Amino acid sequence: MKALILAAGRGERMRPLTDHTPKPLLVVRGKPLIVWHLEALSRGGVHEVVINTAWLEERIVDTLGDGSHHGVHIHYSLEGRDHGGALETAGGMAKALPLLTDASTDCFWVVSGDVFLPGFEFDAGAAQRFAQSGKDAHLWLVRNAPHHPLGDFGIDAQGLASRHIEPRLTWASVGLFRASIVAGVAVGQKLPLTPLLQAGADAGRISAQRYEGPWTDVGTVERLNTLNVPG
Repeated sequence: MKALILAAGRGERMRPLTDHTPKPLLVVRGKPLIVWHLEALSRGGVHEVVINTAWLEERIVDTLGDGSHHGVHIHYSLEGRDHGGALETAGGMAKALPLLTDASTDCFWVVSGDVFLPGFEFDAGAAQRFAQSGKDAHLWLVRNAPHHPLGDFGIDAQGLASRHIEPRLTWASVGLFRASIVAGVAVGQKLPLTPLLQAGADAGRISAQRYEGPWTDVGTVERLNTLNVPG
């Protein structure tokens, strides 16, 4: 099973840091955010990784190269070169599909390049269970942060994501996906993933589980600085 790391965004709230450095290359505890993911994927046996890029994409390609230094083989989905800018989450996923899958039933990991979750395991057993489930996605959810107090989904008794069950938790921007989740998205179309996840949850097509490990959406300079405080 392959993985997609989402790394195309501009990172407006992180300016001026992101004026010259793509957000996934910002350093947390001694190494770039995206390297934490690459190393975790390699430990989990996921060695084929696709990274979608747009903003300052040449910096990402030049820095990470073919991925061999991190135990993976990287393929790049170049949205900036091919489409003039980022296609958002669902659009980026649709463009990257030829590098990730061969059929609409194929599965892959997805993780955002701007979240920090150092203890997360890209577990082969979880991937196998998801592949056998027939669902369109499986999401890991975390407790709501102050900047997102209403959350995204609850989890029902069958382990399905639901917008109508409390407590609602926040999607940690990591999950397992099937190509069918973006079946209706044309290559080059700019589209966020949230409406597709909501529709999938309403149709009972998305499972979920809670993740209790450390997690940070590194969306502001303040959160980045907090992570880098010694001790």
